[in-house]
Amino acid sequence: MDFSYSQEQKDLRELSRKILDEVSPVENLPNFEEPQDWFHEQLWQELAKAGLLGVGLPEDVGGFGGGIIELSVLLEEIGRSCAPVPVLPTLLMGAAPIDRFGSDEQRKRILPSVVTGELLLTAALTEAGEQNLEAPTTNASPDGGGWRIDGTKDYVPAASIAGWILVSASTPDGVGLFLVDPKRDGVALEGQATTTGELEYIVTFENVSVDATDVIATGEKAVEALNWLVDHLLAGLSAMELGVADQAVRMTAKYTAERKQFGKPIAAFQAVAQRAGDAFINVEAIRLATIQGVWRLSQGLPARRELVIAKFWAAEGGHQACYAAQHLHGGIGVDTDYPLHHYYLLSRRIELTLGGANTQLSWLGDRLAGDEWTPAP
Repeated sequence: MDFSYSQEQKDLRELSRKILDEVSPVENLPNFEEPQDWFHEQLWQELAKAGLLGVGLPEDVGGFGGGIIELSVLLEEIGRSCAPVPVLPTLLMGAAPIDRFGSDEQRKRILPSVVTGELLLTAALTEAGEQNLEAPTTNASPDGGGWRIDGTKDYVPAASIAGWILVSASTPDGVGLFLVDPKRDGVALEGQATTTGELEYIVTFENVSVDATDVIATGEKAVEALNWLVDHLLAGLSAMELGVADQAVRMTAKYTAERKQFGKPIAAFQAVAQRAGDAFINVEAIRLATIQGVWRLSQGLPARRELVIAKFWAAEGGHQACYAAQHLHGGIGVDTDYPLHHYYLLSRRIELTLGGANTQLSWLGDRLAGDEWTPAP
């Protein structure tokens, strides 16, 4: 079976890399002394002009007509450059489920503005202390022809710059997915510092009104949508981590080939070569596991097991690869004037999103043991 990329997908990678390197080289990324909103607007508009914000969306809303494979290629490049743009929240957490599960009216109303870069999206799915995404404590109650939402969501990326937040909430029929305007009365945002310096948000909903036209799904369709979204988010996070870890190891290979001790490059020393070799193996494990999971998603096949394995390698292998990269750089590896620290910090953030390595192993262990308890990772 051929898992190689098509020429169009290779061109997509080349174009993405060219724009990212020219507009936002990692050497120019700011070192955030204080947590703050994290958005390179010029880069976002350049991605839009090139059509890259529509890579995973169909042509009828102005998109490229691709799917999760094309989106994973873009996300890998975003990770490779540590780009300060909310591609994952907007395209994967917001636009993708709207396209897949939203009404035709919702798709035509929202998605063209995403493709042109005018509208950013995000999703509020997680809650403090709650791992099962299918049983949120946030509540949605019917209110005439619409709904009222009450509750609190944690770790919501890009909430302050998003035009819509996709919110999961419990309903009398089980669970629902709703589009909420963050500027609506009753919505409050509180910034949370992350390892990268980007703010994520605690989003509180207090008697927030939602129109019937902004309901994505309820009941069984919402459960299907949540599971679909978790699968795609696992794929996206793994693809981003692949880019992060791969670039960190490449920087390390270059540095150890140039840095000399005792008259020879330190890459020639056995201990350095072994450590770098282990890091390379970890990166390739992330790559192979991610490709397998993404391919299964693209074919409409069950993919949760493969994606959990990919996320395990993204968490465990990504951490080990980026830690080795810093170690082999010596003191300069932790110097904030040198770009490597951006990769370590972003890798750590991706590692813990939707659960670290132990969370993924626990899920796999439950499946192997035949445990019926199946919360989303």
